[in-house]
Amino acid sequence: MSEPQSRRRIAILGSTGSIGTQALDVIAQHPDLFEVELLTANNNADLLIRQALQFNPNQVVICNPDLYDRVAEALQPRMIKVFAGIESVCDLMDSDRIDMVLAAMVGFSGLKPTLAALKAGKAVALANKETLVAAGSIVMPLSVEHQAPVIPVDSEHSAIFQCLQGERVKPSKLILTGSGGPFRTMPAAEMAHITREAALNHPRWKMGAKVTVDSASLMNKGLELIEARWLFDMAPDDIEVVIHPQSVIHSMVRFSDGCVMAQLSNPDMRLPIQYALSYPYRVPLAMERLDLIKLGCLTFEEPDLQRFPCLEIARRCIRQGGNAPCIMNAANEEAVAAFLAGNLPFTQIPEIIDETLARASFVANPELDDIYSTNFESRRIASERIALRHIE
Repeated sequence: MSEPQSRRRIAILGSTGSIGTQALDVIAQHPDLFEVELLTANNNADLLIRQALQFNPNQVVICNPDLYDRVAEALQPRMIKVFAGIESVCDLMDSDRIDMVLAAMVGFSGLKPTLAALKAGKAVALANKETLVAAGSIVMPLSVEHQAPVIPVDSEHSAIFQCLQGERVKPSKLILTGSGGPFRTMPAAEMAHITREAALNHPRWKMGAKVTVDSASLMNKGLELIEARWLFDMAPDDIEVVIHPQSVIHSMVRFSDGCVMAQLSNPDMRLPIQYALSYPYRVPLAMERLDLIKLGCLTFEEPDLQRFPCLEIARRCIRQGGNAPCIMNAANEEAVAAFLAGNLPFTQIPEIIDETLARASFVANPELDDIYSTNFESRRIASERIALRHIE
């Protein structure tokens, strides 16, 4: 298929994070195909300023209002419009100058602007797992209602999405692959002593701190399982997770006739980012090509749910349904933040999640207001449980 005839105007929500910076690298490779309309950041004002000076967007938003003056002063000579606060991000989604929104904000904070983008009828390239984990039953019907496609950016979901192109039947199973993280072979007795630095040393991917810790605990696979359930309308028991240390097969799809389709490439997040931004077109990308001879072999393992219970917690939550995944997500965010701050051992992350699930109010058919109240309540409970352990 030929390339698009006009440049797509992209809004990058979370431009200073790992996904955002790699998306800008993709855009820099294709100035004839993409232009940056909007950049947003939470606290990294200096990098946001440098990005804006390089890509010259029409608008930027710094979500921390205390940093507004610094950003506005730096960008005033370029006549770039500067706004502050998350509400400004949501308001700008209505702009007719935006063709596609890359939702790359980290955590639950990405939900509100993603909903605003869908309501505005924008195509959303979704890199924020938590949006579908917390509110998949609300997000996907909204996508259909407003004819606003959700295109996955996660390498695993992008792989599935690519494998399904041209298919006329629903798959019988989705097979999500995962590297296993830095502690794949670590004995259980040693895991109580895992440090922040060790958890952030991922063997295959360069990601933000929160996502990297989730990968180390296998919660990342749990979040992806829930995300896949909503993206591809699959029953939870029809989604399998396998450990694939080489991270070359990014996921697979099995059909009723036994055929398995897979997407392979060297691990580089720019590929799924670019595919989402350029879809349904494929365009060149400057990255290392996969050499199968040099690679030699591919291996697969079953995930160890005894050492990595977060994956089973996630499966249990999506089977339960309702607001259980939202409770889980909020507790996980608080627990990971506490671990990164040195206030919680790595092995206690799943314990905090389980304790929060046992105490938070369950809602079988949550509305959007229920999701926000669940998030607030679950964070409070998780924080209290973490504080009690820290005192002990």
